[in-house]
Amino acid sequence: MELFQLRAGEDFIRLGQVLKAAGMAETGAEAKEVIQDGLVMVNGETETRRGRKLHSGDVVLYDGKELRIG
Repeated sequence: MELFQLRAGEDFIRLGQVLKAAGMAETGAEAKEVIQDGLVMVNGETETRRGRKLHSGDVVLYDGKELRIG
């Protein structure tokens, strides 16, 4: 499992942003597509909202990769 560290002063990051920033999606458009297709899970549940706010401790799973928000 990889750790994605929130920037200092940030309380959350949106799901679409973290997929792109962590290299799990090449572009924002790709991130939007895989989220809308139901291919991304957050905390064990399928998530279809790319604007979903992720907070410290949340776990994202996509394409066999697991990412914990820190």
